[in-house]
Amino acid sequence: MKSLKPRLLTAAIGIPSVVLVIILSEMWSPLVGIVVGLASGLMVGEYLFAKKLLRFVPLAVVSIAYAIAVPNLIYWSALCYIATFVFLMLAFIFSLTKHEELDFLSMAYAMFGTLLITFGMSAVSAACCLNNLSVSFYFVLIFALPWMADAGGFFVGSMLGRHKLCPKISPKKTVEGVIGGIVFCLASAIVMGLVFQTWILDGRLRVNYIALAVIAVLDSVLSVVGDLSFSWIKRSLNIKDYGSIFPGHGGMLDRCDSIIFTAPLVIAIGYYLPFITVME
Repeated sequence: MKSLKPRLLTAAIGIPSVVLVIILSEMWSPLVGIVVGLASGLMVGEYLFAKKLLRFVPLAVVSIAYAIAVPNLIYWSALCYIATFVFLMLAFIFSLTKHEELDFLSMAYAMFGTLLITFGMSAVSAACCLNNLSVSFYFVLIFALPWMADAGGFFVGSMLGRHKLCPKISPKKTVEGVIGGIVFCLASAIVMGLVFQTWILDGRLRVNYIALAVIAVLDSVLSVVGDLSFSWIKRSLNIKDYGSIFPGHGGMLDRCDSIIFTAPLVIAIGYYLPFITVME
């Protein structure tokens, strides 16, 4: 439990900051795109830094600029396609001019990670800003559930963990921790629904608890996949964390790697099983 203190410190600073963003975003929804875009750009920067690719300045600038821009372009799908095309073309053009210094695998690493991070994080903007019901509900849904699954997995795994899940990639992650994360995430989803239904949402809006239960279970599992996937990349690069801005958690990418995988799931599930419905 040695890492508990820095985690609590991060939570003490991070939670009020997130709450402030949620309140302001409810009044002006484009703020979500700005905040998510900046976070996405930072994550891409950390990802490139991990493989020492920031020294290729044009490639780094194009990648980070793309990551910042797309979460702000979700209102205009055509511009997202144009931005993606421009990013790919400029990245390839630069790579061709530097082919003697920049090998194909490094270029592929940069482009794949940039597209993956941007795709996942732009889903946050899409879910929050395009539902026209409650920005704060979807913001909390996307960020809180994977973090609650991680917190539940951390505490249960620390106390009861016996069976390693994937020791060569993440030595501390256990089967018991994953199960604890699912239970903790499910309970958190129900509590979240009750809080929003009782005190926050407009009286015309009704929370769909079945949808919340489905997304909680799937989020818990997929967040583990996201965490392990980016941990696999870290192990291949022989680094512990992508950054150090969050004590006990590493960098922005370390903190949000699971959200890259779970945010698109919220859109997919919500399309067929809405989390909020309008009462007649």
